[in-house]
Amino acid sequence: METVKKKYIVDENNNRVAVQLDIDTFNRIEEILENYGLVELMKEEELSEKLELKEAQEYYNKLSKEK
Repeated sequence: METVKKKYIVDENNNRVAVQLDIDTFNRIEEILENYGLVELMKEEELSEKLELKEAQEYYNKLSKEK
């Protein structure tokens, strides 16, 4: 795993109050978090009720007509 390059922003008492990241690092972190969230959502959906083919087609057709 590579080291995250960061700069600390401090207050007048030299307490760390924020972190500054370069944009590439921020984008990688954001992508990792989004992928994690998507995987968790997919896991939840696996546990939810599944439709049979005919039910799914009826549901899809109903959605198409509502638009």
